[in-house]
Amino acid sequence: MAGITELLIGWNQGDKGALDRLMPLVYEELRHVARRRLAVEDREHTLQSAALVNETYLRLVDQERVQWRNRAHFFAISARIMRRILVDHARQRSAAKRGGGNPKLSLDPSLGVLEQADLDVVALDEALDSLAKLDPQQARVIELRFFAGLTIVEVSEALGISPATVTRDWVTAKAWLFAQLNQAGNVGQDP
Repeated sequence: MAGITELLIGWNQGDKGALDRLMPLVYEELRHVARRRLAVEDREHTLQSAALVNETYLRLVDQERVQWRNRAHFFAISARIMRRILVDHARQRSAAKRGGGNPKLSLDPSLGVLEQADLDVVALDEALDSLAKLDPQQARVIELRFFAGLTIVEVSEALGISPATVTRDWVTAKAWLFAQLNQAGNVGQDP
């Protein structure tokens, strides 16, 4: 992990080769995160984990204003980028279908809200944007846990808050998110 942090700092300082040395170290973990995210997407999803990681990599390379702090910060930014890619892809697919609704995403059991629910990925994105207006920290906690699969401790490190605060925000934000999606009819019933 220290190697990743050192490479991120080198990248901050303009060492373009640091990124080339960083990617082999983080590629498999990014691929694992991408597989988890795509595994809960509906069966008609056409995006593959390698394509998601590659697109994430291309967008990471364009991140010139980010001052990388550590591994958790890197994966937090990666999660946000993956979220944007998945939402953009869902919107494109929805627009391509005549009369079709937005693609569905199964709510990850790690979110702890429902185990077998269908969720509109665009609705999830909109709900997270609404939550971010009310409480940006809670929205980031959900994003990091749901999209990046970070642990409570990793989220704590990425956001610079205590694990107890992360846990409290996690519980509160899950309840708020569930209520919003359920109210809007974007969460399916258990089969």
